[in-house]
Amino acid sequence: MHPKNPGTALVLITLIAPVMPALAQEETITEPEQVEPAQAAPPSSVGTGQRDDGEITVTARRRQETSQDVPLAISVVGGEHIDNTGSFNVGRLQQLTPTLQFYSSNPRNTAVNIRGIGVPFGLTNDGIEQGVGIYVDDVYYSRVASATFDFLDVAQIEVLRGPQGTLYGKNTTAGAINITTRQPTFDFEGRAEVSAGNLGFKQAKASLSGPLSDQVAARLAFSVTNRRGTIDNVTTGTFINEQDNLGLRAQVLWEPSSKFDITLAGDFSRQNPECCGTVFVGTGATQRALSRQYAALAAAQNYQVVSTNPFERLTDIDASLNAGNELGGVALKANWDVGPGKLTSVTAWRYWDWLPENDRDFTGLPITTQSKNPSQQEQWTQELRYAGTVGRLDFVLGAFGYHQKVRTQGQQVQGPAASRWLLTGALANDPTVLDGLTANNDIRLDNTSAALFGQVSWRITDALTIQPGLRINYDSKDGLYDSVVTNGAGQAVTFASTDPRIVAQRGVLSPQRFEVAYEDWNLSYDLTASYELASDVLAYATYAKSFKSGGVNLNGVPNDAAGNPILAAGTVRPEAVDHFEAGIKAQAWGRRATINVAAFRTDISDYQALVTNGQLGVLRGYLANAEKVRTQGVEVDLSVRPSPRFNTYVNGAYTDGRYIRFVDAPCPPELSGGTTVGAGQSPSAPGTPGGLSPANCDISGQRLPGVSNWAFSFGAEANVPARLLGLDGQAYLGYDGSYRSNFSSNPTPSAYTWIDGYSLHNFRLGYRSDDGFGLFAWARNAFDTDYFEQLQVPSGNTGLIVGNPGDPRTYGLTLQAEF
Repeated sequence: MHPKNPGTALVLITLIAPVMPALAQEETITEPEQVEPAQAAPPSSVGTGQRDDGEITVTARRRQETSQDVPLAISVVGGEHIDNTGSFNVGRLQQLTPTLQFYSSNPRNTAVNIRGIGVPFGLTNDGIEQGVGIYVDDVYYSRVASATFDFLDVAQIEVLRGPQGTLYGKNTTAGAINITTRQPTFDFEGRAEVSAGNLGFKQAKASLSGPLSDQVAARLAFSVTNRRGTIDNVTTGTFINEQDNLGLRAQVLWEPSSKFDITLAGDFSRQNPECCGTVFVGTGATQRALSRQYAALAAAQNYQVVSTNPFERLTDIDASLNAGNELGGVALKANWDVGPGKLTSVTAWRYWDWLPENDRDFTGLPITTQSKNPSQQEQWTQELRYAGTVGRLDFVLGAFGYHQKVRTQGQQVQGPAASRWLLTGALANDPTVLDGLTANNDIRLDNTSAALFGQVSWRITDALTIQPGLRINYDSKDGLYDSVVTNGAGQAVTFASTDPRIVAQRGVLSPQRFEVAYEDWNLSYDLTASYELASDVLAYATYAKSFKSGGVNLNGVPNDAAGNPILAAGTVRPEAVDHFEAGIKAQAWGRRATINVAAFRTDISDYQALVTNGQLGVLRGYLANAEKVRTQGVEVDLSVRPSPRFNTYVNGAYTDGRYIRFVDAPCPPELSGGTTVGAGQSPSAPGTPGGLSPANCDISGQRLPGVSNWAFSFGAEANVPARLLGLDGQAYLGYDGSYRSNFSSNPTPSAYTWIDGYSLHNFRLGYRSDDGFGLFAWARNAFDTDYFEQLQVPSGNTGLIVGNPGDPRTYGLTLQAEF
C-alpha cells in the first residue's frame, strides 16, 4: 500500500507499542577493525564507533561494546568504506563479506544467504520466510526486495553470521544484516557526494543534520542513482537492466533530558528501471523428444537468437519489462534510562509496492506475451525491550509483535507462438489454441507473529562468561490462492471440460482455488560460553536451537485426478536448526593486527524446498520439506595496520553446504522431459532425447545452490601527506578484491548450470583533505572479468539456458565534501 495515511498507521502502531522487541537489535561481532573513518579498511573493521585505538563499537547485545568483546561472528562495514568502494546495496556488499551471498533476477526474486543458507533458489513465495533478517535502525524489513535498494545515509552495517533467533527473531536461521543510519545531531553537520562514470552512471548523495532547538534535532538525507542498462535489447532498441533509484529519509530527535529521547523517522525509496532481462547462454540436451527441444522448436518458427555469446550482452526478448518498486514507512523509537537499564520501544509501519513485468519465455518469440504479478504489502511491528546490568549480570528482556498483509494480482498471457512451442500433435500447428490464453491470479496472505525473548550474560569470573538466551514465538498465517483461466475465445478453462483444446490449455495454465491456514508455537534457545585466554584474546563456543517458521503455499499446489487441489500440500513445516560454533578473536602488535577465526556447523531438518512427489504421489513440483541439509566450514578474518599510512585486510571462508538427505527433489534438466519410468524400468542416461525420466531425483550428498566452497575478500590502502588547492591532506591508493570458487545455480545441481569461479578487482586513487574534502577516481571490475551472477533453466525442459551476466568494467570520478 502507498503511504496514503501514515498518520493513521502511526497511531495504530503506537497502540501496539507494548508488544515487540527482538527482531532488530542485536549486533554481533567477530571481525577485524582498524582504520580511521576516512580510510578504507577491512569490512569487518570499519565502523562509526571506531576509537583512536582502532576498535569498533557495536550494539550486538543491545548495548555498546567493542567488536572484539562480543562472542559472535560478524562483519562490520563502516559508512566511509561503503562510500569509497561503491558498495551502495547488498549486492555490492557481498564483494566485501565472503560468506554473504546475494542473488537477484528481479527485486522480488531475490535471495540473501549467509554461509550457504537462508532461502533456496526458485522459492519466490509470499507464504515462506527468508532465513536472513534485514534490519534498519532496529526495524525489521520483511521483504527481501529491500536488499536491492541503495543504502541511504548509512553509518555502519553489521553482517551477523549464524542463527540469531534469541534477539533477532525466528527467521534469522542463517544470520542477519543490521544497518544503522546516521542519526540527528545537535551540532550542525552536512555531507555531500556526487559521482559520474561510464554507462551514463550518475549518483548523488547528501545529508544535513543540526538542532531545531535545545531539545530537538533533525536530519535529512537523499540518494539518487541512475545508470544505463548493461544489456542491449535489439527488439526494443533500449538498454535494459538499468539503475533508476531514489531514496529519501527524514528523522527528528527529541531529547528532553539525558535519560529520555524519542526519534521519529520516515523514509521513501523508489526504483523504476527497465529491468530485468536475461541473455542466451546455451542449450543442454534433455530427455524430451528431440523435435521438442530448443533447437528444433526454434527452427520450426524460423527463430534465431540474436547472439550466442552471452558477453556480447545482446538480447531480443519481446515482452514488456518493468521492475517498478516502492518501499517506505515511518518508525517511532523511544529510549528511557530507568532503574539499572534502558527501556526501548520501536514502533513501525512499512509498505512495499511491486509493479513487475517479465518475459517468461526468455526468447524473442511471442510465447508468453505478458507476465506480471503486482503486489502490495503492509507490515506493522512493535518491539519493547529492557536491557541493563545488575552486578555481574547483563540482561535483555523483551516482547515483539508483527502483522503483515500481502495482496498480489498476477496475470500471464500466452501468445501466437505458444502452441508450437508448448503443445504436441495437431494442436501444435494451430496458433489459436493457446493464443490469448490468460490466467488471472488473486493471491492473499495475512501473517501474524508474536514473541517473548530474553538473554543473560553472567560474568562468572573476570575471564569466564556464560550467556543463555530464550525465545518463545507464535505464528499464524492465512492464505488464499485463486487462479482463473480463460482462453482466447473467452471460455473458462475448467477441469470439467473434455474438449481436447481446453484439456491442452489447462495443461499450460491450470485453474485452481484454495484457502490455507497455518498456526504454530516454537521455542528457540542458545547458550554461549566465552573465556578470555589472555589480554585481547577471547575464545567462545555457541550452541543454538532455532527455527524458521512454517509457511503456506501461495504459488499453487498439485491437483488430484479430478482436478481438486491437494490441500495437504498447502502448508510447509518449519525448519528446525541445530547450530554449533567455536571461535577465537585476538589482537596483537599493540592492536595493530587483528585475527578472528570461527568454525561452524549448522544442521537443518525439514528444509523448505521444492519437492516432487513426496507423500502425495503426484509429479508436479511444490513447496514442501526436504529431510536435512548441512552447512559447515571455517572463516578467517585478518587485518593489519602497521601505521596510519597503510592498512590491509584478508577475509576468507571455506563453506561446505550440502543436502544430507533429499530423496524427492526435482530432477536436473538433463534428466527431465522424457516419459516417466514405470514399474521395472530404469531411467535413460542423462541427456537422452526421447528417453525415460525418473519421477524425482535423490540428490542426497550434493552441494546446495549458490554455495562456493572457497570465498575471499582482500584489500589494502596506502596514503602519503599531500596538499591540494591549498588544503592539507593525504593522497591515497586503494584496492579491494574478491574471489569465489564455482557454485551451482540450480536448486538441483545440473551439469548445465555450474557457474565458474571468478575474481573481481576494484581500485581507487584520490585525495582527501583533513577538513572533509575528497576527490577520487575509481574502477570496478577493473580487468573487465566476464562472469555470471546467476544461470536459469526456463520451464518446459527444452534445454534452454539463460543467464544474468555480472557488471562489466565501470569507472568514474567521485567528489565528496563534509562540513
